[in-house]
Amino acid sequence: MSMPPDDRVFRREMATAYRSGWHFIDLVTAIPHRGDSLMVTLFGEPIVVAREDDEDVRAYRCLRRPRGAPRPVRCAIRYGMIFVNLDQRDHQLVEPETTTATPRSA
Repeated sequence: MSMPPDDRVFRREMATAYRSGWHFIDLVTAIPHRGDSLMVTLFGEPIVVAREDDEDVRAYRCLRRPRGAPRPVRCAIRYGMIFVNLDQRDHQLVEPETTTATPRSA
């Protein structure tokens, strides 16, 4: 196993990850091939992390309701580690604020 570099950038990114609700799941090497998946429980919620057909790693929250489709969860890979963010505020779509300006006439 290779260790990430011990530099300020790495420490700053790790501090940001822990402060902002990002949680470490596993190393990317845990799901090396297309179709591989990993199921973990994070704060009592089942999370599936899968390597999709396009080689991207995605995470889904498994709903316990009948016929509930898995909901996507924010997932990021940094230094070969998989992080997910369960904070609901990060998953809500926010419409951009539009400001209207009335031009001044001369």
